[in-house]
Amino acid sequence: MSAKSTEGPGGKKPASAATNLIAGGGAGMMEALACHPLDTIKVRMQLSRRARMPGAPKRGFLTTGREIVKRETPLGLYKGLGAVLTGIVPKMAIRFTSYEWYKQLLADKDGKVSGQATFLAGLSAGVTEAVLVVTPMEVVKIRLQAQHHSMADPLDIPKYRNAAHALYTVVKEEGVGALYRGVSLTALRQGSNQAVNFTAYSEFRAALQKYQGTTDLPGYQTMFIGLISGAMGPLSNAPIDTIKTRLQKTPAEPGQTAVQRIVNISKDMWKQEGSRSFYKGITPRIMRVAPGQAVTFTVYEYLKGVLERNKEMPPGGKYEE
Repeated sequence: MSAKSTEGPGGKKPASAATNLIAGGGAGMMEALACHPLDTIKVRMQLSRRARMPGAPKRGFLTTGREIVKRETPLGLYKGLGAVLTGIVPKMAIRFTSYEWYKQLLADKDGKVSGQATFLAGLSAGVTEAVLVVTPMEVVKIRLQAQHHSMADPLDIPKYRNAAHALYTVVKEEGVGALYRGVSLTALRQGSNQAVNFTAYSEFRAALQKYQGTTDLPGYQTMFIGLISGAMGPLSNAPIDTIKTRLQKTPAEPGQTAVQRIVNISKDMWKQEGSRSFYKGITPRIMRVAPGQAVTFTVYEYLKGVLERNKEMPPGGKYEE
């Protein structure tokens, strides 16, 4: 893998924390709005235990999606969106800011970043966002997504009414520690995701820049390499994500450690549902994460470019008479 500089295109300084907050937050919101229905389908598939019933028909992501829409209205596909939107701005800001910081930390004395350093920077950024934002957000989101109530029936009152109510109820009934249930698996998933994601994206981007002789790539190319790099993470860590989802859906058993629960869930899945159960929801997950990363990188690069161009404009230039 080729070494890359910590500097941005054209020898500019890396994006500031404020730029990462605005550009990353905007990119994350676009991704959430576009891709959340697929995440809800993925969670329902991961929580499904149909394989335990002899002769039960297989249920794919299209059937799962149709059943949600039929029983819970199309709004059922957006359960848990409030939790995602609440956490998406800090999550993306932390992801891109910490990634740049780790990258500079791991650069050599000439400011060059190797492929291995890019991988470690992505891994560290993923773990950082998992611990600070993603784990509590995922616990609340999964509790909301796991509810099968109809969004059209006002008399069908769920346990968790919205993200704020779910957060309050979980903390009240299970304690603050419940928000960090599955933190080790979430950190492992997010770390491996971002390590693969940033490394693949950086390599593809550098190759295209070298081939075309330019530092500025058109939006469609950014989208394409974001799509390809985004698909690589889910393929590498699907079992981790499925176990994590089941762990975060239910309250802790008294006297059981987190490791014991992870082992018990894994054993139970293997015995009752077979090895394929660890890959439940992989299709909607790839269909959500890959386009999600395509949207994230495209919107992020676009907003970052706009913010940096505006920062470089001479003061008062627009209004001179």
